[in-house]
Amino acid sequence: MKNNLFALASIGLAIWTGQGMAKDIVHDAEYYILEAQHGEDWAAQDTEIQARLAALKEKHGTPPNIIHIMWDDTALGEIGIPEIQSVRGFETPNMNQMAADGVNFMRMYTEPSCTPSRAAAITGRYAIRSGMHTVSFPIEYAGMDADEVTIAEVLSKGGYRTAFYGKWHLGDTEFSYAHNQGYDEAFFTPYNQVPSMWQPIAESMNVVTGLYPEFYGKDAYDIDSSWQPLGQVWTLEGTKGGKTREWGPPPSNENYWDIETEAQKRTINFIRQSNEANEPFYVAYWPILLSFIPDQRDPVKGTANKNVLQEALVRTDRFIGELQQELKDLGISENTLVLIMADNGPFTHHGPRGMVETLYTGGKGDFTEGGVRVPAIATWPGVIQPGEIVGDIIHITDLFTTFASIGGATEYIPRDRVIDGVDQTALLMKGDSYSRRDYVMIYQGTSLAAAVKGRFKRDWANATEGLSGAEFYDLYTDPREAHGEMIEQFHVKSMFNRQRQRHQLWMEKYPNRPDATRGPALTGIENARPETLQLNDLPANAKKLPFDPREVADFELPWTQSDK
Repeated sequence: MKNNLFALASIGLAIWTGQGMAKDIVHDAEYYILEAQHGEDWAAQDTEIQARLAALKEKHGTPPNIIHIMWDDTALGEIGIPEIQSVRGFETPNMNQMAADGVNFMRMYTEPSCTPSRAAAITGRYAIRSGMHTVSFPIEYAGMDADEVTIAEVLSKGGYRTAFYGKWHLGDTEFSYAHNQGYDEAFFTPYNQVPSMWQPIAESMNVVTGLYPEFYGKDAYDIDSSWQPLGQVWTLEGTKGGKTREWGPPPSNENYWDIETEAQKRTINFIRQSNEANEPFYVAYWPILLSFIPDQRDPVKGTANKNVLQEALVRTDRFIGELQQELKDLGISENTLVLIMADNGPFTHHGPRGMVETLYTGGKGDFTEGGVRVPAIATWPGVIQPGEIVGDIIHITDLFTTFASIGGATEYIPRDRVIDGVDQTALLMKGDSYSRRDYVMIYQGTSLAAAVKGRFKRDWANATEGLSGAEFYDLYTDPREAHGEMIEQFHVKSMFNRQRQRHQLWMEKYPNRPDATRGPALTGIENARPETLQLNDLPANAKKLPFDPREVADFELPWTQSDK
């Protein structure tokens, strides 16, 4: 290991001082290759940026407010590009106007699926590092570890009021609840939208089978009545250090959409209260977005497309218009960064109708560009230049570090682990070509599936052992990754090998969490219903079993492709 560390230092990774403690944020190894070449320019830019941020704080009285809106499963081009919408049968005028008024990121990379992307956003770390690399489903008995440091914790220490509203999807353990992960207030769904169809109506419509046997004839061969837990919790609420409560009546198709309405209402109220208190705020509104069962109270479609994603985008667009107007009415638009984006590409594999590829190949779960390159738009009047189109690479982990930098809270970012996110404040404030990354590592679960370096990409997942094959892509000439090359790109092979060696060597120094931290599900709920309490009960005949059911629940399964 000492020899390995020496090798790293010899290529510019000089981040160690005196007693071996890191004095600066520890980034992935590839970052230092760029810093060694551009560090002096970056330092000069940072001096200029910090002076500008100080002037803005002097002008407005507080550091900038930050609003992060992130929803599910949307292909790059579905919003912000009206020309595409014109042939897709829907439009999002407010989000499109944001693109005209601010910056439209054309290379925003995420993780391939929901839970990993959300973990990456709030920790600034690839999901492989936090153990949150698998999409969680009810009942998970696992979640984000308490030792992970979230952007809410960082900004709270920097004097911000923080709130989370909407789809959390980072675990059902008590330590993983949003208000136990640094948010002053939280209203959140522990899971994804799948439970929206785990309702009796879905059984009667044949959307699911076997969840409610009472809705069909007796099956003489169904002899295990204990395997399917029916207790469901859609939404929890709580405040930092306070109690946890389940919100709303027992889950049903009729009240599912009340979750979204309530999250939007709380988002606006939190902004008003923070402004009245003259305190800077960070609010994450991550819409629940859609249901897999139609809203029976509102059967009329609002778009010609009429599929679930496009209908949801139009509903979200209306709220974004209301939000932008609220910021103007409060007089805080020029002191508020608003960033909207998707968490991964479209649900093209076995998903709902209407989720399709647009510009790039692949979708949710894939390591191809269509799975991990998403729409992202930001506005900050007077700071971000209108009509800015950015072709630089930016990664979802960069939001963590950038938000901390904008909020003057960088000192609270932990130094004992790798932070993959790099500070992209220059990209926001100076525009196109000012990114501080040209690389991305793309994981599917625990497997390193692909790597990006500038215009080039290597497909690790499908590479054959031995002689290299057609596993290299030039994303300028083949953006849909239709024709892998070999001879034409042998010159990038060693570049990608070194990138991977540096990345994995750094993981030896800073080991990953093996998996999401396990524990009992949905505990600590003050008003828990009997169905919820039963989720952690042992079978009635547990004493007759030759194993401890709780020990089985804590056993970690190996990751498989089906978990992506």
